[in-house]
Amino acid sequence: MTVSWTPHRFTGGILALDTANTVVLRNDPEKTFDRFDNRAEIARFAEAASGFRATELGGRKLEAPAPEAIAPVVLSIRETTDRLFRNAVAKGAIATGDLPDFLAACADGLAQSRTEIGASGQPFGDPATPMAFESALAVSALSLLREETVARLRICPNCSWLFVDRSRNSSRLWCDMAVCGNRQKANRYYRRRTAAREATDV
Repeated sequence: MTVSWTPHRFTGGILALDTANTVVLRNDPEKTFDRFDNRAEIARFAEAASGFRATELGGRKLEAPAPEAIAPVVLSIRETTDRLFRNAVAKGAIATGDLPDFLAACADGLAQSRTEIGASGQPFGDPATPMAFESALAVSALSLLREETVARLRICPNCSWLFVDRSRNSSRLWCDMAVCGNRQKANRYYRRRTAAREATDV
């Protein structure tokens, strides 16, 4: 099945969290599914991320010409990132015991990289050349370790996706107000109407 990579899929606020969120409904074992079970979706996701995360990437395009080959590294970075920062949200700090696996996964993502990053205005390197998706994913994941970013990490109470709260007063509740926020409002409205009807029927 081909996935439509819409703006809603990129509500994590940063490439590494968007990638972590490719496992849908992690909080519901009966409904959860992995969008990367079809490895071809890794390449499609990388292509879509080049547009949706252009600002973070400094305009550098991502490429994943052999998604089957890079899948083990991509999934390792994805899962260790999700575990590390999901726990960080719950505890309010990063657990050092979760770091070795995360750092090892990121190192694997960077191992074959032949690029330079971090120059002024080029956080992901020269935008004139494409960057391997697994390398960009590792750089993005490592950037989450900043204290100010950890403090703004949230878990959406509707879908359980991770996201960075960039609101002025750090009060954002949903990964996407138009989707999860409205869904929760509709659920609350339905419960209130149902309760009111039941009270009237008594």
